[in-house]
Amino acid sequence: MKIVLASANKGKIKEIQKLLPNFDVIPYSDILGKFEIIEDGDSFQQNAIIKVKDVMDKLIENKYAEEFIVIADDSGLTVPALNNEPNIYSARYAGENATDQQNNLKLISKLKEKHIQKTDAFYTACLAIGYKDEIYTTHGWMYGEVCDEMIGEGGFGYDPLFIPNEHTQTLGVLDEKLKQNIGHRAKALALAMKIIKIILKEKVNFRYNVAHE
Repeated sequence: MKIVLASANKGKIKEIQKLLPNFDVIPYSDILGKFEIIEDGDSFQQNAIIKVKDVMDKLIENKYAEEFIVIADDSGLTVPALNNEPNIYSARYAGENATDQQNNLKLISKLKEKHIQKTDAFYTACLAIGYKDEIYTTHGWMYGEVCDEMIGEGGFGYDPLFIPNEHTQTLGVLDEKLKQNIGHRAKALALAMKIIKIILKEKVNFRYNVAHE
């Protein structure tokens, strides 16, 4: 069974593929081509569900023959000292189609406006899992601080600004494997795996029962 990822974000695709090495994870664009998904929800959960529904509908509309599970991630950074910005607008903080660098520079400018060098922040990830007529969601969080300068070139998004709790360097510097252990997306995905395993177990049991009727 294929896992279709409802994302065009190369960083997210790469990270989720690494977190699910035993599954055939493919971005939806490999099957359907790219199309616009309007993320007009007011929470990470609502936007993740919107992505799953849109991709599931397109797969059905295009009569995709194989059975599939659709996964969608909506995630972002929240800085309480900046009125909880950028939150669900993390990917477009500096405007539609903004680059990671543009978003980072806007966050830095907001911190400097308030004369903040370092302050509490946290990442949130919501994963929506769609299979047949059901959609489930899980959440994961990573807590730490953001600083007012980009340090390191690793990761993506706001990683060069984010220092996880119990560490002194940003995710732009820290080993990539660390994020796979403590990251918000990894935590949400670990919970999502419990749901995926239940789906796969029920599928196997159904086939077994049918074969022995």
